[in-house]
Amino acid sequence: MIWLIFLENALLISDQQHLPANPTEFGLLIEESHEIGEWRGISCLVAEVQQPLPTLPTGWSFQSLRSLMPVLQAEMFQWASKGFQILQWAKNHRFCGRCGGRTDTKINERAKICSKCGFIQYPRLSPAVIMRIRKGKEILLSRSPHFKEGMYSIQAGFVEVGETLEEAVKREIFEETHLEIKNIRYFGSQSWPFPHSLMVGFTADYLKGELAVQKPELEDARWFRRTDKLPQLPPRLSIARQLIEDFLKI
Repeated sequence: MIWLIFLENALLISDQQHLPANPTEFGLLIEESHEIGEWRGISCLVAEVQQPLPTLPTGWSFQSLRSLMPVLQAEMFQWASKGFQILQWAKNHRFCGRCGGRTDTKINERAKICSKCGFIQYPRLSPAVIMRIRKGKEILLSRSPHFKEGMYSIQAGFVEVGETLEEAVKREIFEETHLEIKNIRYFGSQSWPFPHSLMVGFTADYLKGELAVQKPELEDARWFRRTDKLPQLPPRLSIARQLIEDFLKI
């Protein structure tokens, strides 16, 4: 058995990137756990612990999921991402959003059912688009206010009610940079646990317009050539980094 044990947004992991097989060996009290499937043929569970914590064995610590992105293997990050999202959903849906009644875990289905009115709530998923804009031999990179110092990435945003993914791509780019784009093409997708997103990646080409950064959405945006010294980029496991690396190989 493999356990994904979180303290808020931090995962319990060893220096060798091992996960615990039995939380009681660490003196951790688990009040509620959730099965999330089989990882390499072994049952995987997720749970959250609270402060105060016992002293952990040497080589073990709680580390934030974001900080682990540059070092985790892709498969482990995928499972940690899944477990974290299920955990947050279960914690945030203990009561019914319709009548306020207490919810119970639905049998044989990943859902919460209200004990009072029977309303069923499934795990929340927020679709978001992320897009790489190309202008000839240049790529558009921008900096959001919440990025760590020095980091630039490509543009992204949540899909609004009533719009298609392609419409969201055009809207986000125009709102943040006043640029119009063309040739929107699907690239790939990624589950993203910050907080519960499905990132849908696209590429597109510049059509027209003068680059004008719209604050406070962005702090800065610039065109970069492959031969330029690039700023710090997103973590290697992110679809943002995959889209940028794909451009650099062209």
